[in-house]
Amino acid sequence: MDFQPTEEQEDLRAGVRDLLEGRYGREALRASVDSGAPVIDRALWRELGEAGFFALRLPESEGGVGLGLAEAVLVFEEAGRVLLPGPLVATHLAAGVVPGAAEGTAVVTACDLGGGLVAYAGEADAVLGAPGLPGGSPVRSADPLTPLHRVPSYEDADVDVSSYRSEGALLTAALQVGSALRTVELAVRYAGEREQFGQPIGAFQAVKHLCAQMLVRAEVARTAVYAAAVTADDGEIAAAKLLADEAAVRGARDCLQVHGGMGFTWEADVHLHLKRAWVRAEQWRTAGEAEELLAAELLVSASS
Repeated sequence: MDFQPTEEQEDLRAGVRDLLEGRYGREALRASVDSGAPVIDRALWRELGEAGFFALRLPESEGGVGLGLAEAVLVFEEAGRVLLPGPLVATHLAAGVVPGAAEGTAVVTACDLGGGLVAYAGEADAVLGAPGLPGGSPVRSADPLTPLHRVPSYEDADVDVSSYRSEGALLTAALQVGSALRTVELAVRYAGEREQFGQPIGAFQAVKHLCAQMLVRAEVARTAVYAAAVTADDGEIAAAKLLADEAAVRGARDCLQVHGGMGFTWEADVHLHLKRAWVRAEQWRTAGEAEELLAAELLVSASS
């Protein structure tokens, strides 16, 4: 089985990267954080819809692009790289189910965090698998670009997203991979620019090791995500989410370490990657849930 992206898939990745870098580069990211305006740019959301971001896996007969999970993870990896905010996964999953989701004219969120927490509830038009938009109270979020609301009626309510859970976990893992790869780039660039004792800090073995470990984790996670996108196996998706969460969280921490004191300041982007990685690690499938799923598969395999 060949897990290498095809030329067409690489062209898709390049096209999405160009679109996102042109519409949501670093200046736009910082403006989103500093402006206090709504997090979701509705014009950009519609532009993503027109580009087929949300309808990527819908059949062409239904107005979609007609591609599969393998292409979707490449697209979501690029979105994770630029820290594009918004319920991208939920809206993508809602394409063809919630009116306007495929076209980007509707923003759809999901109950994917547990405990009655709903991300972007204040800006969304619908909640995947739930009727209407419930009221809720704002909850302080670790990530300034992932506003949260606590919706008590959802804590024990039958909001069934089980049929979307594996795909949601895989697409979230792809977002994590994009973020992990971006923090490698940030760390390597800073290590080549920052000088200490008359030479770039990247010349020191300790910094080299940090950057190398970041790259290995990110590439292993990327390979696992690509493989899971091809097989669509629940166990492989769970493993991919575990690896991607670790790559994103630990990668951002190591990137912050490479930046030293600079990494802790509001001006550095690395803290945004770390905070988003923390939130994504709790979405769709947590580490504990993934481990339980994998353990159950191992027990079945051992007993057969």
